Amino acid sequence: MGEPTGRLPRVDLEGDPTLIIRRPIIDMQHLWKTYRPGSLDVHALRGVTLTVDEGEFVAVMGPSGSGKSTLMHIMGCLDIPTSGTYELNGEDVSELSESSLARIRNREIGFVFQQYNLLPRLSAWRNIELPLIYARVGGPERRRRALDCLDQVGLADRADHRPTELSGGQQQRVALARALVTNPALLLADEPTGNLDTVAAHEILGLLQDLHRAGRTVVLITHERDVAEVAGRVVRIRDGQLDSEGVAA
Repeated sequence: MGEPTGRLPRVDLEGDPTLIIRRPIIDMQHLWKTYRPGSLDVHALRGVTLTVDEGEFVAVMGPSGSGKSTLMHIMGCLDIPTSGTYELNGEDVSELSESSLARIRNREIGFVFQQYNLLPRLSAWRNIELPLIYARVGGPERRRRALDCLDQVGLADRADHRPTELSGGQQQRVALARALVTNPALLLADEPTGNLDTVAAHEILGLLQDLHRAGRTVVLITHERDVAEVAGRVVRIRDGQLDSEGVAA
Protein backbone atom coordinates (compact mmCIF):
# COMPACT_ATOMS: atom_id res chain seq x y z
CA MET A 1 0.00 0.00 0.00
CA GLY A 2 1.25 3.48 -0.83
CA GLU A 3 1.35 6.33 1.63
CA PRO A 4 -2.04 8.02 2.13
CA THR A 5 -2.37 11.42 0.57
CA GLY A 6 -4.85 12.78 3.10
CA ARG A 7 -7.19 13.71 0.23
CA LEU A 8 -10.57 12.08 -0.12
CA PRO A 9 -11.47 10.78 -3.58
CA ARG A 10 -14.36 12.40 -5.42
CA VAL A 11 -16.33 10.39 -7.94
CA ASP A 12 -19.29 11.16 -10.16
CA LEU A 13 -22.14 8.96 -8.95
CA GLU A 14 -25.65 9.42 -10.33
CA GLY A 15 -24.68 12.79 -11.74
CA ASP A 16 -23.52 14.31 -8.44
CA PRO A 17 -19.88 15.40 -8.85
CA THR A 18 -19.57 16.49 -5.20
CA LEU A 19 -20.46 13.14 -3.64
CA ILE A 20 -17.50 11.82 -1.63
CA ILE A 21 -16.94 8.07 -1.39
CA ARG A 22 -15.00 7.27 1.77
CA ARG A 23 -13.19 4.01 2.37
CA PRO A 24 -12.92 2.55 5.87
CA ILE A 25 -9.59 2.95 7.65
CA ILE A 26 -10.84 0.92 10.63
CA ASP A 27 -13.21 -1.99 10.09
CA MET A 28 -13.81 -4.06 13.23
CA GLN A 29 -16.35 -6.85 13.10
CA HIS A 30 -17.61 -8.75 16.17
CA LEU A 31 -14.42 -8.34 18.20
CA TRP A 32 -14.05 -10.25 21.44
CA LYS A 33 -11.07 -10.04 23.78
CA THR A 34 -11.00 -12.55 26.60
CA TYR A 35 -8.42 -12.84 29.35
CA ARG A 36 -8.00 -15.73 31.77
CA PRO A 37 -6.09 -14.43 34.80
CA GLY A 38 -7.22 -17.44 36.84
CA SER A 39 -9.91 -20.05 36.40
CA LEU A 40 -12.51 -17.58 35.12
CA ASP A 41 -12.73 -15.86 31.73
CA VAL A 42 -12.78 -12.05 31.77
CA HIS A 43 -14.36 -10.55 28.66
CA ALA A 44 -12.79 -7.13 28.09
CA LEU A 45 -14.54 -6.72 24.72
CA ARG A 46 -17.88 -8.30 23.88
CA GLY A 47 -18.64 -8.41 20.16
CA VAL A 48 -17.54 -4.89 19.23
CA THR A 49 -18.31 -3.79 15.67
CA LEU A 50 -16.95 -0.40 14.64
CA THR A 51 -16.10 1.30 11.35
CA VAL A 52 -14.14 4.55 11.02
CA ASP A 53 -13.96 6.01 7.53
CA GLU A 54 -11.07 7.88 5.96
CA GLY A 55 -11.06 11.50 7.08
CA GLU A 56 -13.29 10.97 10.13
CA PHE A 57 -12.60 12.34 13.62
CA VAL A 58 -14.02 9.85 16.13
CA ALA A 59 -13.81 9.93 19.92
CA VAL A 60 -14.11 6.70 21.93
CA MET A 61 -15.32 7.61 25.41
CA GLY A 62 -15.79 5.43 28.45
CA PRO A 63 -15.05 5.20 32.18
CA SER A 64 -12.21 3.22 33.74
CA GLY A 65 -12.77 -0.51 33.19
CA SER A 66 -15.11 0.01 30.26
CA GLY A 67 -12.86 -1.71 27.72
CA LYS A 68 -11.65 1.43 25.95
CA SER A 69 -7.98 0.70 26.68
CA THR A 70 -8.32 -2.83 25.33
CA LEU A 71 -10.06 -1.47 22.25
CA MET A 72 -7.29 1.10 21.79
CA HIS A 73 -4.59 -1.58 22.07
CA ILE A 74 -6.24 -3.67 19.37
CA MET A 75 -6.97 -0.61 17.23
CA GLY A 76 -3.29 0.37 17.50
CA CYS A 77 -2.06 -3.17 16.71
CA LEU A 78 -0.54 -3.44 20.18
CA ASP A 79 -2.70 -6.53 20.77
CA ILE A 80 -4.88 -8.91 18.77
CA PRO A 81 -8.50 -9.96 19.40
CA THR A 82 -9.50 -13.36 20.72
CA SER A 83 -12.04 -13.59 17.93
CA GLY A 84 -13.55 -11.39 15.24
CA THR A 85 -11.82 -9.50 12.45
CA TYR A 86 -9.99 -6.19 12.23
CA GLU A 87 -8.98 -4.60 8.94
CA LEU A 88 -6.73 -1.54 9.14
CA ASN A 89 -6.48 0.47 5.92
CA GLY A 90 -7.66 -2.57 3.96
CA GLU A 91 -5.35 -5.15 5.56
CA ASP A 92 -6.58 -7.86 7.91
CA VAL A 93 -4.43 -7.50 11.03
CA SER A 94 -6.48 -9.80 13.29
CA GLU A 95 -3.93 -12.62 13.50
CA LEU A 96 -0.62 -11.13 12.40
CA SER A 97 2.69 -12.00 14.06
CA GLU A 98 4.36 -9.52 16.40
CA SER A 99 6.93 -8.58 13.75
CA SER A 100 4.17 -7.91 11.23
CA LEU A 101 2.23 -5.87 13.78
CA ALA A 102 5.36 -3.81 14.46
CA ARG A 103 5.65 -3.09 10.74
CA ILE A 104 2.00 -2.01 10.60
CA ARG A 105 2.40 0.23 13.67
CA ASN A 106 5.37 1.99 12.12
CA ARG A 107 3.80 2.43 8.70
CA GLU A 108 0.09 2.94 9.29
CA ILE A 109 -0.43 4.40 12.79
CA GLY A 110 0.75 7.58 14.46
CA PHE A 111 0.48 7.38 18.25
CA VAL A 112 0.01 10.22 20.73
CA PHE A 113 -0.09 9.13 24.37
CA GLN A 114 -0.78 10.86 27.67
CA GLN A 115 2.91 10.42 28.49
CA TYR A 116 4.99 12.17 25.84
CA ASN A 117 7.57 9.35 25.63
CA LEU A 118 10.33 11.63 24.36
CA LEU A 119 14.01 10.71 24.76
CA PRO A 120 15.49 13.38 27.07
CA ARG A 121 18.95 13.45 25.49
CA LEU A 122 17.66 14.06 21.97
CA SER A 123 16.55 17.38 20.48
CA ALA A 124 12.98 17.85 19.32
CA TRP A 125 13.69 17.06 15.68
CA ARG A 126 15.83 14.04 16.62
CA ASN A 127 12.92 12.64 18.63
CA ILE A 128 10.60 13.18 15.68
CA GLU A 129 12.84 11.37 13.20
CA LEU A 130 12.96 8.12 15.22
CA PRO A 131 10.08 6.35 13.39
CA LEU A 132 11.81 7.16 10.10
CA ILE A 133 15.03 5.54 11.32
CA TYR A 134 13.08 2.33 11.94
CA ALA A 135 11.58 2.71 8.47
CA ARG A 136 15.12 3.05 7.02
CA VAL A 137 14.60 6.52 5.56
CA GLY A 138 17.82 8.35 4.67
CA GLY A 139 19.29 11.03 6.97
CA PRO A 140 18.65 14.19 4.90
CA GLU A 141 15.06 13.10 4.19
CA ARG A 142 14.49 12.31 7.87
CA ARG A 143 15.60 15.80 8.90
CA ARG A 144 13.49 17.47 6.21
CA ARG A 145 10.36 15.61 7.22
CA ALA A 146 10.97 16.09 10.95
CA LEU A 147 11.37 19.85 10.52
CA ASP A 148 8.30 20.01 8.32
CA CYS A 149 6.22 18.25 10.99
CA LEU A 150 7.58 20.58 13.67
CA ASP A 151 6.42 23.48 11.54
CA GLN A 152 2.94 21.89 11.28
CA VAL A 153 2.59 21.94 15.07
CA GLY A 154 3.98 25.47 15.42
CA LEU A 155 7.39 24.61 16.88
CA ALA A 156 9.75 25.32 13.99
CA ASP A 157 11.84 27.55 16.28
CA ARG A 158 12.27 24.77 18.88
CA ALA A 159 13.91 22.15 16.64
CA ASP A 160 17.14 21.96 18.63
CA HIS A 161 15.56 22.16 22.09
CA ARG A 162 15.61 19.08 24.31
CA PRO A 163 12.42 17.95 26.10
CA THR A 164 13.59 19.45 29.42
CA GLU A 165 13.75 22.83 27.70
CA LEU A 166 10.11 22.60 26.58
CA SER A 167 6.82 23.03 28.43
CA GLY A 168 4.40 20.12 28.76
CA GLY A 169 2.26 21.45 25.94
CA GLN A 170 5.31 21.87 23.71
CA GLN A 171 6.48 18.34 24.48
CA GLN A 172 3.07 17.01 23.46
CA ARG A 173 3.33 19.00 20.24
CA VAL A 174 6.66 17.28 19.55
CA ALA A 175 5.00 13.93 20.24
CA LEU A 176 2.23 14.87 17.83
CA ALA A 177 4.79 15.83 15.17
CA ARG A 178 6.50 12.46 15.69
CA ALA A 179 3.16 10.73 15.15
CA LEU A 180 2.73 12.56 11.84
CA VAL A 181 6.21 12.05 10.40
CA THR A 182 5.49 8.71 8.70
CA ASN A 183 2.31 10.12 7.12
CA PRO A 184 0.19 7.40 8.76
CA ALA A 185 -3.27 6.32 7.69
CA LEU A 186 -4.52 6.68 11.27
CA LEU A 187 -3.69 9.15 14.05
CA LEU A 188 -4.50 7.47 17.37
CA ALA A 189 -4.50 9.78 20.41
CA ASP A 190 -4.87 8.12 23.82
CA GLU A 191 -5.81 10.68 26.52
CA PRO A 192 -3.45 13.22 24.86
CA THR A 193 -4.45 16.08 27.20
CA GLY A 194 -4.32 14.12 30.45
CA ASN A 195 -1.09 15.75 31.70
CA LEU A 196 -1.75 19.26 30.38
CA ASP A 197 -3.22 22.42 31.85
CA THR A 198 -6.39 23.86 30.33
CA VAL A 199 -4.64 26.20 27.90
CA ALA A 200 -2.21 23.58 26.58
CA ALA A 201 -4.99 20.99 26.34
CA HIS A 202 -7.09 23.39 24.26
CA GLU A 203 -4.14 23.95 21.92
CA ILE A 204 -3.56 20.20 21.40
CA LEU A 205 -7.25 19.58 20.72
CA GLY A 206 -7.22 22.50 18.28
CA LEU A 207 -4.28 20.93 16.44
CA LEU A 208 -6.14 17.62 16.20
CA GLN A 209 -9.12 19.45 14.73
CA ASP A 210 -6.85 21.23 12.24
CA LEU A 211 -5.32 17.92 11.17
CA HIS A 212 -8.79 16.45 10.74
CA ARG A 213 -9.86 19.38 8.60
CA ALA A 214 -6.74 18.79 6.48
CA GLY A 215 -7.94 15.24 5.78
CA ARG A 216 -6.40 13.17 8.58
CA THR A 217 -8.25 10.25 10.13
CA VAL A 218 -8.18 10.77 13.90
CA VAL A 219 -9.36 8.52 16.74
CA LEU A 220 -9.30 10.06 20.20
CA ILE A 221 -9.54 7.89 23.33
CA THR A 222 -10.81 9.74 26.41
CA HIS A 223 -12.92 9.52 29.54
CA GLU A 224 -13.75 13.24 29.47
CA ARG A 225 -16.92 14.45 27.80
CA ASP A 226 -15.63 17.94 26.99
CA VAL A 227 -12.58 16.41 25.26
CA ALA A 228 -14.70 13.95 23.28
CA GLU A 229 -16.94 16.73 22.03
CA VAL A 230 -14.22 18.13 19.75
CA ALA A 231 -14.71 15.06 17.52
CA GLY A 232 -17.27 14.75 14.77
CA ARG A 233 -18.60 11.46 16.19
CA VAL A 234 -18.58 10.08 19.71
CA VAL A 235 -18.62 6.33 20.37
CA ARG A 236 -19.35 5.29 23.96
CA ILE A 237 -18.11 2.00 25.39
CA ARG A 238 -19.28 0.35 28.59
CA ASP A 239 -18.69 -3.18 29.91
CA GLY A 240 -16.86 -4.10 26.71
CA GLN A 241 -19.72 -3.15 24.42
CA LEU A 242 -20.48 -0.08 22.34
CA ASP A 243 -23.30 1.68 24.13
CA SER A 244 -24.20 4.40 21.66
CA GLU A 245 -22.69 6.57 19.00
CA GLY A 246 -23.59 9.73 17.17
CA VAL A 247 -22.52 13.23 16.21
CA ALA A 248 -20.89 15.28 18.93
CA ALA A 249 -22.89 18.19 20.23
